[in-house]
Amino acid sequence: MSKTRYPRFLGLLPLLGTLLLGGCNMTLLDPKGQVGLDERNLIITATLLMLLVVVPVILMTFAFAWKYRASNKNATYAPKWNHSTKIEIVVWAVPAIIILFLGIVTYKSTHALDPYRPLESNVKPINVEVVAMDWKWLFIYPEQGIATVNKLVFPANTPVNFKITSDTVMNSFFIPGLGGQIYAMAGMQTKLHLISNENHEYEGISANYSGAGFTGMKFKATATSQADFDAWVAEVKKAPKQLEQAEYAALSKPSQNNPVELYSAVTPNLFQTIVDKYEGMKPGKPVEHEKKEVAASEGMDMSSHSAAGAEE
Repeated sequence: MSKTRYPRFLGLLPLLGTLLLGGCNMTLLDPKGQVGLDERNLIITATLLMLLVVVPVILMTFAFAWKYRASNKNATYAPKWNHSTKIEIVVWAVPAIIILFLGIVTYKSTHALDPYRPLESNVKPINVEVVAMDWKWLFIYPEQGIATVNKLVFPANTPVNFKITSDTVMNSFFIPGLGGQIYAMAGMQTKLHLISNENHEYEGISANYSGAGFTGMKFKATATSQADFDAWVAEVKKAPKQLEQAEYAALSKPSQNNPVELYSAVTPNLFQTIVDKYEGMKPGKPVEHEKKEVAASEGMDMSSHSAAGAEE
């Protein structure tokens, strides 16, 4: 009985895989932002180039196995054959051309899709400062003087310049529908530039495990019209909460599945203050002091030797 059931089970595996993939969304292949579109095109281009090698190899594997099977008496038998110039040319030239083309594409895309590179646009960008916390995202709008938790709103067709840091362990800021992903690290500031080509609501996540509340560290990123954005900013300015030092200290405590919070005012330079909290973590700072002290001590030694030499 086991001999008949086993093949039937194997036949169900493709159907099972299809059902499992049915719950997946294709956000990365259906982005709504220009950066995401460029990244999607790069993924597709690289995949197709690699398939130029993979697909023929798979097909030839089956073709050769069928042609040179033991029962095929018409297949040419050449046990002493060891070289073919035509095969050597194909084997080496095709991968070399693909690698060369991939190298050119990678070089251009690496510079074009550099997350630190501002997007070219005739529209003035909006600046947003992002702070990763346990386990929530804080968004500070320095020009508007407001802040939000787990809610990001910005105008569509307008570049968004993100400055990103962390007030806890390392995290990863990621909006799959817009493209781009970059790490948030304490004592450091990273940058990311994104744009939405249309009004849309995106899912934002942390793409780096950061503890017990990691799964709830999500936020909504909404691209709206400029008028709706201005109206939203005016609404947030009426919120009763203000993000002062005491409020921030309470907010920075770990919390899971944190609800959306709005702050009508923010302590000036709060983002830079958070970055500077971890100044001692930056390698090089103590070393510089040590070098200065060593140089000073060496200077004192040199001056004493010089003085001693003068006395002699």
